[in-house]
Amino acid sequence: MKPFTDSEYVQGLIAKGEHQQQDFKYEISDARKIARTFSAFANTKGGQLLIGVKDNGKIAGVRSEEEAYMIEAAADMYCFPKVEYTLKTYTVSNKQVLIAEICESELKPVYAKDESSKLLAYVRIDDENILATPVQLRVWQQEAKATGELITFTEREDLLLKLLEGETPLSLNRYCRKAGISRRAAEHLLAKFIRFGIVEQVFENRRFLFKMK
Repeated sequence: MKPFTDSEYVQGLIAKGEHQQQDFKYEISDARKIARTFSAFANTKGGQLLIGVKDNGKIAGVRSEEEAYMIEAAADMYCFPKVEYTLKTYTVSNKQVLIAEICESELKPVYAKDESSKLLAYVRIDDENILATPVQLRVWQQEAKATGELITFTEREDLLLKLLEGETPLSLNRYCRKAGISRRAAEHLLAKFIRFGIVEQVFENRRFLFKMK
């Protein structure tokens, strides 16, 4: 089979548009913003970042070698833990396109530093980087524990299942009000149910909700 040329390969990727595992960047002016994308890819299913490509898919090309250094800074200085990535250069119509490939991290969460050096974790949903919820953070924390965990089925667990039986997904705040428990307790219990495959998070109308899986 004849191998793809650089142009055929890059144009094939661009034709698929931005999605959960692919993002376009016209240029890199802030390594912190790239760190958010790296965090989201690493915390979800991995992905690739095409630099020198506009949002509409038009190839603008990389303007300077500094962009490669900013990618390195995003992965090494603004992600915690550091993000492993590969970077390749492709030439299309005499323009260079950089493609950074990020694998899903085995150690989650991967945080990105914001302008005040605060560590924030992101997840990738469709073509967006979304701030991870406290419930998702608890899921990762619980998954990191080496020992197994047995869930005790009490009235609290029974009430959660009954609330989730309806067709309308449940918000964290509504669950807290209905159950009369603290956010901390609610986050902990929802995280357990997510880990056991009983509950799932859904992203609707710019917010996370919970429903039976």
